[in-house]
Amino acid sequence: MKIPKGLQPLIDDGMVDSVVRSLKSGKEASVYIVACGSELRCAKVYKEAEHRGFHRLAQYQEGRKTRSSRDARAMGRRGRHGRSVQEAEWKNAEVDALYRLVGVGVRVPAPHLVHEGVLLMELVQDAQGDPAPRLNDVEITAEQARVWHAFMIVQIVRMLCAGLIHGDLSEFNVLLDAQGPVIIDLPQAVNAAGNNNAFAMLERDVNNMRETFGRAAPELLDTEYAREIWKLYEASELTPESVLTGRFERDPTLADVDAVLTQIEDERREAEARQRRRDEADAL
Repeated sequence: MKIPKGLQPLIDDGMVDSVVRSLKSGKEASVYIVACGSELRCAKVYKEAEHRGFHRLAQYQEGRKTRSSRDARAMGRRGRHGRSVQEAEWKNAEVDALYRLVGVGVRVPAPHLVHEGVLLMELVQDAQGDPAPRLNDVEITAEQARVWHAFMIVQIVRMLCAGLIHGDLSEFNVLLDAQGPVIIDLPQAVNAAGNNNAFAMLERDVNNMRETFGRAAPELLDTEYAREIWKLYEASELTPESVLTGRFERDPTLADVDAVLTQIEDERREAEARQRRRDEADAL
């Protein structure tokens, strides 16, 4: 096939011998199967910000450490240099996360290198040697759902113990190779300790897995792993070996935030209605 512009530097520098075919094109990057000697790998070419569909970038990048105080100030000013630094941080985040997660035993594609903004990594394959399917493309049994759900909870815990939250985990970015689930797509990985939205993102990741596997094993829909995991994490008691139950007793004395917000909204509307009545009376 014709060599994509983003992959030409890897061809020119001898890191890739040939481009076999396109694998997928998503909201943040295009992925190709490439040949490196006798081995097939994945090359992920990130899209520039103006062509990327991923929203709420700042929300995900909160808490990430920039490479220098000058870069941090530039990002805050949002000028040309700041945007350039932000783009580089976005592209480097995935390879940094992959190296960290491989090191703690999380099942992610093994990274090989980053060159000219392109990530070269392991091609995840099924038992036949073909590119592994995504979880959403596979029909699974109730027993498989229970086993894989338990496995994914362990993976999420291992990630959190390493200081990371996927932030966009769903059935669309979990592949199934010959051994089971493999987590992909991590440029938006969240720094758990430095991001104010960390729990909300962890809860969404966990609940996405619950709903996905719960379609085949409905009893999983009653589990509450996210809050159980986060409580242990906040207490510095979470480890990869933590025994989880999937149950969480909510404290009935805690404020019902939704009820408070509803009451505030009701009061606001009543105040607006009173003001309208006064305005109408003054107009008579």
